[in-house]
Amino acid sequence: MPSEGTRKSLRHRETLTGEKGDGDRDQVVVHWFRHGLRLHDNPSLMEGLRNCKELYPIFILDGEVAGTGTAGYNRMRFLHQCLEDLDKSFQKFGGRLYIFKGNPVDILAALFDEWQVTKLTFEQDPEPIWEDRDNKVKDLCMKRDVTYVERISHTLFHPDDVIEANGGNPPHTFSLMKQVLNMLGDPERPSSSPDLSLVSLPLSNDFDDRCALDTLKDFAGEYEMEEQEEPINKWIGGESRALDLLQGRLKLEENAFKGGFLQPNQYRPDLIGPPLTLSPHLRFGCLSVRYFYWAIHDIYSEVREELAPQSITSQLIWREYFYIMSVKNRNYAQMENNPICLQIPWYRDDNQLERWEMGKTGYPWIDACMNQLRREGWIHHVGRHAVSCFLTRGDLWIHWEDGLKVFLKYLLDADWSVCAGNWMWVSSSAFENCLQCPQCFSPIMYGMRMDPTGEYVRRYVPELRQVPLKYLFHPWKAPKEVQEKAGCIVGTDYPAPMVDHNTASKDCKDRMQAVKALYKDPLSILHCAPSNMQEVRQFCWLPDTMATGKMCTADLLCEGIEGM
Repeated sequence: MPSEGTRKSLRHRETLTGEKGDGDRDQVVVHWFRHGLRLHDNPSLMEGLRNCKELYPIFILDGEVAGTGTAGYNRMRFLHQCLEDLDKSFQKFGGRLYIFKGNPVDILAALFDEWQVTKLTFEQDPEPIWEDRDNKVKDLCMKRDVTYVERISHTLFHPDDVIEANGGNPPHTFSLMKQVLNMLGDPERPSSSPDLSLVSLPLSNDFDDRCALDTLKDFAGEYEMEEQEEPINKWIGGESRALDLLQGRLKLEENAFKGGFLQPNQYRPDLIGPPLTLSPHLRFGCLSVRYFYWAIHDIYSEVREELAPQSITSQLIWREYFYIMSVKNRNYAQMENNPICLQIPWYRDDNQLERWEMGKTGYPWIDACMNQLRREGWIHHVGRHAVSCFLTRGDLWIHWEDGLKVFLKYLLDADWSVCAGNWMWVSSSAFENCLQCPQCFSPIMYGMRMDPTGEYVRRYVPELRQVPLKYLFHPWKAPKEVQEKAGCIVGTDYPAPMVDHNTASKDCKDRMQAVKALYKDPLSILHCAPSNMQEVRQFCWLPDTMATGKMCTADLLCEGIEGM
């Protein structure tokens, strides 16, 4: 079994200010939920319970918290479910989750007076977009002589530890990131779960009128399309749901480990299965990333009787990497003044952007992915690669920032750093060096490989339901009589392709070569690139066994070749 918490922090990361004695047994504590919408592995909450007489759990809707500034209906509904579940957890112990609306500084200042607060606890939000908000709250605590406690649990490691271990700079390749983490050792084990029966959870007399969670309609507004009200797949938010899903995931991993497999869903992703992904729960903190990480590693050790390789949780390390790269970069989610991002002359075309967003490109694989995104709030990793490459360097040459805005609206698991990092990677703006990878994903061949039966496309582009599989991914090639029999005439019932992929991809490749010419000396720019081709293939979910010098199926689907 892995050793218990072998990682040693470079610095003591608990932040405490104020003069009130922590040894006192009469602490009145406010725990401020932002991300980290859970009770398990919540070290800042555990710190708040130490010497606590009264605990007030709160959530403040300020128009930005937890990504609400960009969130559409599905994301707001998921957040509402998370808060509802958390409120039910406190109700079991006689308390409630207090919901406030407004500026955090103003609300906390009033609560400090009303409840005679002595301590404020909260989980660290490591992204720089939250720094001003948190600094203002910390200043308020210092002025009011209120102790504040900020603890790390949204990431596996403290970002500053990783940056310090790398000599004061973020590691600019994923390979270097892994080397730094090897130096730091294992992430900390999750903290124990709180015993709320030992603390008073006071309930204000005016709670229902002033502090209760709004109805879904008042909280999330009107749904944007009917399919969102009753989607095919329903992702349900909340800690309870996350922990249930985790148990199913662990059983899947255990069976895979027994069979000698490390990542059973890596190269044949399940696009039409039930909504079992844990990524939205990690994004909102309903599931602790440390709890997830150690659960996977411990099961591997039990099954195989050896320490688990880092690769079994590589997706969590990618998540960590994007957080680390964003932490000191306020311009991380934009091209201008972003030191790690190539300055590429992208197009801005609202009409083409809208056709892509609305699933009207004329490429069934792309449209199916975008339809699922808008309706359900989620698409698989491989679908995200396909639609983002199509929008940017693959076909339309539209700015990745425009695609990022669409994802931040619809995707349940879209957080600022990871989502922007993925868009920079796939558009060859950062993390994926345009000097190394001029190829693009074929919107036809890639779909054929990922959806070999066509069931996914037929589900999310129902007008193509009767089109034979032979023509499903390029229905414009079907003879007229085949289109008529299928009840789907291209150009009438389903749009013709908005661009010719072979021509468009060649034009984009030429433009990327022009960008390459601007950067004749790659060392002249601070640009993040993959360490090797194997790393690129792993990121794109392509089999490593196909990484040969010969042209093969995996290469064809990235070459811009239609095939068939």
